[in-house]
Amino acid sequence: MDLGIKGKTALVCGSSSGLGRAIADALAAEGANLVINSRSSEKLQQVQSEIIAASGVRVEMVEADLTDPAGVDAVVSAAQEAFGTIDILVTNTGGPPAGPFENHSAEVWSQAIAQNFESVVNLTRAVLPGMKEQRWGRIVNVTSISVKQPVAGLILSNSIRAGVTGFAKTISNEVASFNVTVNNVLPGFTRTERLIHLAEAVAERDSLTIEGAYESWEGEIPMGRLGDPPELGAVAAFLCSEQASYVTGQSVAVDGGWIKGLY
Repeated sequence: MDLGIKGKTALVCGSSSGLGRAIADALAAEGANLVINSRSSEKLQQVQSEIIAASGVRVEMVEADLTDPAGVDAVVSAAQEAFGTIDILVTNTGGPPAGPFENHSAEVWSQAIAQNFESVVNLTRAVLPGMKEQRWGRIVNVTSISVKQPVAGLILSNSIRAGVTGFAKTISNEVASFNVTVNNVLPGFTRTERLIHLAEAVAERDSLTIEGAYESWEGEIPMGRLGDPPELGAVAAFLCSEQASYVTGQSVAVDGGWIKGLY
């Protein structure tokens, strides 16, 4: 299927590894030019070279910390300078620390809010005027299954990701008439560096090995296995497509059936 985004410009945040990298790969395979971002220039350089070699699209890289509004401005300005417009925005900043409520200070909460909520707001604010002017845009936020079914030990993610969901749903209604869609993808337990850290936390909490933590999750997933990043990348790419032009305000789980609810 041709997703109709060849030649579009996509800003993919947190794209030096994991889910962000998988989404960048999927969009590049469809012919979209990329602006990739993370806090590691070394990783970005490697990803840039690999994507160009694999797909031949144009890839610009911007090292920046998106918890800082100045970092958001730097990424968006660089993207606009390089390509003129930003057609697709993928927000992805990794997850906040695991642990129960009592383990997290007010400072940790503030850092998590800046990383996982304010960065989404600031990025959206920066790209929306251009999308509305050209009457075409796609915004996809990488959040978590925790917005539909809270995950034990992840109170920061459970709370803050839900805020992103409410923000995205509201914005989606405000910009729908401009042919701009806003959706969320909800990764389940997927083989990324983030999952390693979560497994370590679960192993310590429940006196398990790392492999034991993985097996406990696999036992909760109807498909009986963990997800792979390209599986989420493909769903995110579809939400950026022409074919998904009538899909907005949705939170799409890619979780192997882990979520138990109907919605």
